[in-house]
Amino acid sequence: MPRELPVRIVHNPSANFTHLGHRTATRAPDLTVTLVMTADDAIHAQMYGSCLPELAGGPHAARLPVKPSLLRGRTARLCGLWNDVLVARPSLDDHGLPVAGRPSKPYTELADLSGLPEEELVEAVQELALVGSALLWDTLLGSGDRPVRLFRSYLLEALAGRGLRIRFDTDLPVPWPMLCLPPERTALHGLDGLFDRFLGFRHQIEQTLGTYPVPTEPAVPRSRPAVSLNHDTMVGRRCRPQTADVAAALARDTEFVERTTRKALLDDLARPELDEQLMYFWCHGVFVNHGSQPPHLAVTLTDAVPIDAQSVIEWRSGAGESTPFQPFVFLNACHAGLAGETMERPYLGRALIDSGAKGVLGPLIEMPQIFAAEYARAFVSRYLEGLETAGEIAHDLACHFAGKFRNPLGFAYALHRGMDSRLELAR
Repeated sequence: MPRELPVRIVHNPSANFTHLGHRTATRAPDLTVTLVMTADDAIHAQMYGSCLPELAGGPHAARLPVKPSLLRGRTARLCGLWNDVLVARPSLDDHGLPVAGRPSKPYTELADLSGLPEEELVEAVQELALVGSALLWDTLLGSGDRPVRLFRSYLLEALAGRGLRIRFDTDLPVPWPMLCLPPERTALHGLDGLFDRFLGFRHQIEQTLGTYPVPTEPAVPRSRPAVSLNHDTMVGRRCRPQTADVAAALARDTEFVERTTRKALLDDLARPELDEQLMYFWCHGVFVNHGSQPPHLAVTLTDAVPIDAQSVIEWRSGAGESTPFQPFVFLNACHAGLAGETMERPYLGRALIDSGAKGVLGPLIEMPQIFAAEYARAFVSRYLEGLETAGEIAHDLACHFAGKFRNPLGFAYALHRGMDSRLELAR
């Protein structure tokens, strides 16, 4: 008579069929642009995507004769101009005297600029748009070589559209959301026409920093997301209500951790079981140098001890590659969105991404605390709802602050990877 025989599985041979490993379904970008430095101090450019026509002879590619060092210099100048022409701009009348009844530096002290004279805003943003356009179309793509001219024309047609999801696959320090289309590519006038030229206004944008995506398991939805607030308690005295709102949003119905010192952060980074979904930093970004080495970016918490990329690399190295560390990181500290440091001096965001972070969002300039707090309050609240991706939120906020509050500073936040990052919640 038939009977069941005892079975013992020793190798689990079907695992490859029942488990999909590191495959994650995400929608491919509509446009991907790769820029790679060549041995002869030039840049090899290539692009592909659904928004481009197919070429019979191969991909859209060109050798750009611009030197990477020149591109870095022009990028630093553009970021500096945002601080000099906009952020630090004083409020003066025609005689060079302070305007009565207005803050001395309204772009630093106000997030809502809609009450300022439009012509004053146009004057400031016009220069930023001019330099942002020149950096892309003259410095990077300004060669008269026929392949470069063809490459530039196809890229211009693509960027002149709206609503693309664009990935710039490069570690060159280009502030993509702050770059602009030529003036003839918008039908709008005045300040709206200037905003309409910025790539950060028209499209979702991420930069990869040249990193290889770290294989991770699909995130398990949670009813209480794990989040952290890593901050300098002395930052943001003028915007306490906004910062308190951010802290409250992070702590509401979450597994919440607060850190205020370098030791607390590094101790947790060393833990293999560290599994946060959102890490928010509210602190200073500073440039430090060791001996004769060029300065590099670090952040400081309340104890004012720098935390740089090497700190992350060293303290995460003992945790192992099979750890669940895959947060989205919001580095809300001055210059924290800058990229382009070398392998010998890795960028802080890149170190976090190489350690497993899904993406890093941060400002490219010395961001005013008032605006940074308002932007954080909006971003964190929406991201914690788990309904939108980081790319969708960052793009919408850039448009929102420009359209409603007449403030272009949302374009100065850069997303490094993470365009598709979304908080997974059990509903």
